[in-house]
Amino acid sequence: MDFIDADRVHARCGYDVLVPALERYHLEDTEVMKDLLVSQPSDGGLENHLFVRAAWQRQRAMGMKLVSIFPENPTREAGLPAIQAVYVLFEGESGTPIATIDGTALTYRKTAADSALGSKYLSRPDVATMLMVGAGAMAPHLIAAHLAVRPSIERVQVWNRTRSRAERLVRQLAPGSASIEVAKDLESAARGADVISCATMTETPIIDGRWLTPGTHLDLVGAFTPAMREADDRALRCASIFVDSRLTTLEHVGELMIPLAAGVISKADVLADLYDFAHGRHPGRRDPQEITLFKNGGGAHLDLMTARFIVAPRSDPGLGGAPRRASMASTERMIEGFPADPPEGGGP
Repeated sequence: MDFIDADRVHARCGYDVLVPALERYHLEDTEVMKDLLVSQPSDGGLENHLFVRAAWQRQRAMGMKLVSIFPENPTREAGLPAIQAVYVLFEGESGTPIATIDGTALTYRKTAADSALGSKYLSRPDVATMLMVGAGAMAPHLIAAHLAVRPSIERVQVWNRTRSRAERLVRQLAPGSASIEVAKDLESAARGADVISCATMTETPIIDGRWLTPGTHLDLVGAFTPAMREADDRALRCASIFVDSRLTTLEHVGELMIPLAAGVISKADVLADLYDFAHGRHPGRRDPQEITLFKNGGGAHLDLMTARFIVAPRSDPGLGGAPRRASMASTERMIEGFPADPPEGGGP
């Protein structure tokens, strides 16, 4: 059984190839998905989590990711990542283990590619400005992935509650096709952004719907428990709502569970998911002035898709990944070797 470390995961998962691969994989069904979330309070008053995600595609593959989420890790002396994980992939006909994969790197890549695939269908083709809310380990990947599908982006601003962390992220990102700077004020940056991507650990909404201007695309990544949400009720009311998968969002994450329970929105307001896009059942954005909201809920199906992509034979370009080409895309050069040190991060 092969062990695929983080360097090999990143080398095989450039966003220019991973995003279209995920789109192709959404033409297949995942028959079984199960999640298990166990939580304990930390000594510092935050919640630590052990998260297990399993998926099974009959006759194809099955796999399980084990994730630990300890938000205080980056502030401790050892400086460990807040999110650490391992993934085990099994062959689907005999149940034979195929590979153990660095789950942290897999999570970064599949999460960012998930959002980028949503942006491909939902953001305007001519977007020029992006706001990244949160400066954790997911932030550079989300920036790179959005730039990969929307190379028209010329300016990226980064906002974080702790400004020094946003400044550090901007310093650490290598020069690319877009200018990158720290946002001085969240509201003004949001009002001026064409794409807003949020990857935080907040339970209190930080995006006010009144800040969203016509044509904006809002990408919500961080909320992964029933208590967490990043956008307020006004944002959901004014936006066309989309998700990566109805099965992993509507009854699992506070971003939608809370407004659904309060009657702010109904399940009918969720217009489509990535399966609908891939199968041509919904075209995505319909109007340049439309405000679109995409909830990235993640899910075991996405982990399995990404794991299959990582290990698939190189001889099959329709299924598998390949090592980076010698001439690396500028979005990949931007984050190559980026340290995994998330003060705030997205869900698993």
